[in-house]
Amino acid sequence: MMSETGTRTAHLYPPGPDEPCSPTQDLLSWMSKCFKRYGNIYRASVYGSDVYVISTPEYAEHVLRKNWQNYKKGLAIKRIAWLLGNGLMVSEGEFWKHQRRMIQPAFRHNAIGAFSHVITAANVALLERWKQAAREKKSVNATRDISRMVAESVLSAIFGADYEYVRPHFSILTDESARNLEFAKEFRSLGEIVSRVAAERRKKNIRSADVLGMLMEARDRDSGQIMPDRQLVNETMTLIVAGHETTASTLNWIWYLLSQHPEVEEKLWRELDNVPASELPDLNDLGRFSYTRRIIEEALRLYPPGWLMTRRALKDDYLGDYFVPAGTEVYISTYHIQRHRKLWEAADSFRPDRFGPDFLQERHPPTMLPFSVGPRNCIGEIFARLEMQIHLVMIARQLRLGYDEEKPPELEAAVNLRSKHDFVMTPEIRASANGYETRRRGPETRAMSSGGGA
Repeated sequence: MMSETGTRTAHLYPPGPDEPCSPTQDLLSWMSKCFKRYGNIYRASVYGSDVYVISTPEYAEHVLRKNWQNYKKGLAIKRIAWLLGNGLMVSEGEFWKHQRRMIQPAFRHNAIGAFSHVITAANVALLERWKQAAREKKSVNATRDISRMVAESVLSAIFGADYEYVRPHFSILTDESARNLEFAKEFRSLGEIVSRVAAERRKKNIRSADVLGMLMEARDRDSGQIMPDRQLVNETMTLIVAGHETTASTLNWIWYLLSQHPEVEEKLWRELDNVPASELPDLNDLGRFSYTRRIIEEALRLYPPGWLMTRRALKDDYLGDYFVPAGTEVYISTYHIQRHRKLWEAADSFRPDRFGPDFLQERHPPTMLPFSVGPRNCIGEIFARLEMQIHLVMIARQLRLGYDEEKPPELEAAVNLRSKHDFVMTPEIRASANGYETRRRGPETRAMSSGGGA
């Protein structure tokens, strides 16, 4: 409440449910119900903490960009800290700033462009497996295959010539779908593999242009010191997990969405059929495949892997007129912002054309935040987008994937937003429009909405 002089004369708190969110409840569903009942901001008890849950871009921008230094990572990050140590995703304050500066060169435009070949190689192998399945009229587990392809791309970019050595050790990323305590224990133990590779490189005086090599060579701007071994492991393990989960989940959803929307698939084919079969995309082509980019953006909107961001207020603050006491947890629901019915027409529908040339001029930027916004946005965003575009251009140019399950997919909203069950799909070989007629689905094809609405 404001006085005539512009000062706040009383503390106003958001409405919210009296009953706490039970640990046994599905948090995403519970949040959706509360947004419908209480509006864009509500106060609740979640997992024993006093929480403000928000679903507006204005509030998100305040917390993530305008007043970001007042908000450190929330309690939910503790689970990730146990898994990854004090890496870039977890660290705070001056230490985080130093680490971000040291790691940033590995993710600049020219550095990422050098990794196009490893992403392409992983997709060439996947394409051949799926084409063989198409010839034999066999189905494939698209979720698992995509996960393995992305893991190969990420591990190859990070470890370079040491990929074949580390690959079997990190198979847990693709072989184990659960993300529980057992997974965390086993994955955390793999830090020893990173240490071993780094030690061997130092022993043999090997300098590599891969991500690990760049981290080993990085120097703190102020002290000139290299990254301590323990922190080198933390940052590498963080990049492996973050780089794998986000991209694999998004590509998984893209193939499902394309299978349900033939009109989108047709427009994608028209764009890709103008590209010679021998021409493989690289970083310089990110702006060339405009419709491919719209498909990726729309999939990220509907199914953001980082569906929920949590922050904790260090000092008292305000969100609009609502008082935020120091210590309050703030849950920023990326999922609900990106499906907000007042921000998006047909919010739950798959419509890539909404990301046309005028998108940025028409919208407040934080209406889309799949990689977060502000100083702590995802450092690997460009690499992830390159992975997704190369994959989609290479595979969709030659194949389509059919999905015939009648039951809509279920969401699993844990650390990342994933499909609860794998997508088993049927590859079909298609040809360029410049060759013979592409196989098309008949009128019986279902053009379902994306499902999973808020």
